[in-house]
Amino acid sequence: MDTKYWIAFSSIESIDSLFVQRLYNYFGDIETAFKAEYKDLKQIEGLSVKKAENFIEKRKGLDVDRVYEEVEKRNISILTFDSPNYPYMLSQISNPPMVLYYKGDLFSCNLKRTVAFVGSRRASFNGKEGVKKIIDELRGTDICIVSGLAEGIDSTAHKSAIENNLKTIGVIASGLDYTYPSGNKHLYEEIENGYGAVVTEYYPTFEPLKFRFPQRNRIVTGLSYGTVVGEAALKSGALISANLTLEQGRELMCIPGAINNSNTEGVYKLLKDGAGLVTSGQDVLNTLNWEIITEKSEISTEDPVEKIIFGIIGVEPKGFDELQIQTNLDTDKLLTVLTMMEVKGLIKQIEGDRYIKA
Repeated sequence: MDTKYWIAFSSIESIDSLFVQRLYNYFGDIETAFKAEYKDLKQIEGLSVKKAENFIEKRKGLDVDRVYEEVEKRNISILTFDSPNYPYMLSQISNPPMVLYYKGDLFSCNLKRTVAFVGSRRASFNGKEGVKKIIDELRGTDICIVSGLAEGIDSTAHKSAIENNLKTIGVIASGLDYTYPSGNKHLYEEIENGYGAVVTEYYPTFEPLKFRFPQRNRIVTGLSYGTVVGEAALKSGALISANLTLEQGRELMCIPGAINNSNTEGVYKLLKDGAGLVTSGQDVLNTLNWEIITEKSEISTEDPVEKIIFGIIGVEPKGFDELQIQTNLDTDKLLTVLTMMEVKGLIKQIEGDRYIKA
């Protein structure tokens, strides 16, 4: 079984995917590559002698069956580079991960309609609201939102996808034994239990070390047809993702923000350099040349007030105050109607006092 040799390679922390890719391309078979002698490795053009020696040394004490069983007992799904199901867009980048470990249902996501959202961990309120607005406007499509499960823009993107019943893929910078940041534990669980998949290239026991986050970014952008930058300082991981997007030949888009916010300096630099400006979900569709017919919401109620409220709650969420102004209902009456509509499954309340169609 070839899979265990892919896993064995990935369990060695000191070798990277490019090293494995070179061996696989040279030998044409992952088992042969794993068992290769040093004299054979020296024949591979451009292969680091030091890395080859390190691999030979690390391989000595490695139990191939045991490392595979460690993954199996954790109920982690595995996708290897030679699999016919390996995501096409990811296979096209210069340094694709040789193994993808994941929890959830990766193939419930439409991998032909993937958009990445990246940005600052310390995003401003306006930055997060901008991301929410765009994803809210993609409601009813089969678009999949890809991000890195970090705080700030990442978490906002995943949560907004879930609120709008969109699939989402979270790419993490550690093995699946870790939840980082720990405050996102519930978000991990939601994604794994029906809203998409949590994905990583790292063996389950690998820690979320600092250098792994930039490496993770190439997978976020590599899985996606385009990347939307929410907020980014001039020196930030989001700018790394922006550059990766361009290197990978994908569409780069930016959400403009307040010019006096240091977290938008990187965004405006990207815009000046030619990135697409997006302020709506339709802008994203236009940039990617996607013609998508959204599902029309149907209402099963004869109550005239409920019909009016359902009509007011369009693509964007509506707040209680806005609904009250437009319906002219007193507070008690409006609360009663909204509660009944939630019970009937017509609408649902999201953060604060905002409502969206269910």
